[in-house]
Amino acid sequence: MSNFLPNSLVKKLGANPLFNTAEFIRVHEEAQRATAIRLNTRKLEECPFSSKGMVPWCNSAFYLKERPIFTLDPLFHAGGYYPQDASSMFIDHIIRELKVESKPVYALDLCAAPGGKSTLLNSSLHPDSLLVANEIIKPRVNILQDNLIKWGNANTVVTNNDPSAFGRLPGYFDFMVVDAPCSGSGMFRKDVDAIDEWSEANVKLCSERQQRILAESIAALKTGGYLLYSTCSYSEEENEDIADWLIGTGDFESIEIAIDDNWGIEHTTSVEQTAHGYRFYPHKLDGEGFFITVLRKIAEQSTFNRKRIKPEKSDVPKGILDTWILDVDEFFPFIHHDDLYIFPKKYENDLKYLQNVLYLKNAGINIGKLNRKELIPSHALALSNVLNPNVQSLEFTLEEAQNYLRKENLTLEADSPNIKGWALAKYRGMSLGWMKILPNRINNYYPKELRIMNL
Repeated sequence: MSNFLPNSLVKKLGANPLFNTAEFIRVHEEAQRATAIRLNTRKLEECPFSSKGMVPWCNSAFYLKERPIFTLDPLFHAGGYYPQDASSMFIDHIIRELKVESKPVYALDLCAAPGGKSTLLNSSLHPDSLLVANEIIKPRVNILQDNLIKWGNANTVVTNNDPSAFGRLPGYFDFMVVDAPCSGSGMFRKDVDAIDEWSEANVKLCSERQQRILAESIAALKTGGYLLYSTCSYSEEENEDIADWLIGTGDFESIEIAIDDNWGIEHTTSVEQTAHGYRFYPHKLDGEGFFITVLRKIAEQSTFNRKRIKPEKSDVPKGILDTWILDVDEFFPFIHHDDLYIFPKKYENDLKYLQNVLYLKNAGINIGKLNRKELIPSHALALSNVLNPNVQSLEFTLEEAQNYLRKENLTLEADSPNIKGWALAKYRGMSLGWMKILPNRINNYYPKELRIMNL
């Protein structure tokens, strides 16, 4: 038995005669973790690091030979990729197996921070989908917002609500991801402190909390919609037992997802309802501990009344977006606290519905601040995928880009292009943020709260 892993957990796992307890303990003792990144394919098409190969269940993800210092990489700050544990990228495979990406959907990531699964959904779902990413904890919702701003898409809404608030949106969503708070045993290699915090009592508390979260929110899923429920726990009480409970209510049926035997993913079936589950063990694949199950809602669900809303007269100055935005006609602009935003026009009414029910942290893309009918462009606009490519810019070397990200003073070389006014700082063709070029100096507009420290 392990000297440092919880003996009761190891004993339960080892009760399965096919479970290799010795290998499970060994990988935790060695603590050698795989590093993987998932590309933002709207910004970056090739892996920027030396790769050991692709993550087999995700179309845009790579295992890295070494873990770089992501903080010092401008491509990371530009939203070119997201470092994420490979196990949780399995959601990309599920979406393709269910063919959910074939048409636009309303999607909800209920427990979304820090944003790994939300950015994955933003890439894997149909690009015309609407994604609502929710986080109940205020400091964590800021991190979620920052990561989705880096990803650069306008079809997202970030909310800061208790899961029960979504019960006021019955039948609203086609697709729902609940990566539930859990006892964290799957993260023992990543977070050693989690070992000391783990207990069977905490597993029970987590299971009860998971049931509460689901009970208070699943009305938001429409009839025929898919629920992806996941944890980073090894305990059946938080995994298969939750699937049994959901199916036992009569509201859901289990969906089997085809997997390749060579991937090392363990296909399980629950005791009571034979619900299909998928377990990821670090001694069987390059990833941390993870569980996921896919359920389809079969119960008749009342639906939110999407009543027609009379459009309001826009107070956005006419033509102000033309210089900055591609495909202006696809978006509707609105002003909130002197900031100008854009949001997909096809979801204009939906934004108003969501505003009436939820606390919205961010919606669409903040374009900038209006100052006497002049636009001061925002950092979110610089990182967005809607920015007009004709906006003037300067390409930086790695050292120059790092200095920019540190918010240091910038100077123009003698042979630099003759440009004045607002310009993008770019590295390898990707936008990092804004600067304003004046006759005798350059003002660095990289956000102070995001600047990197000298390492």
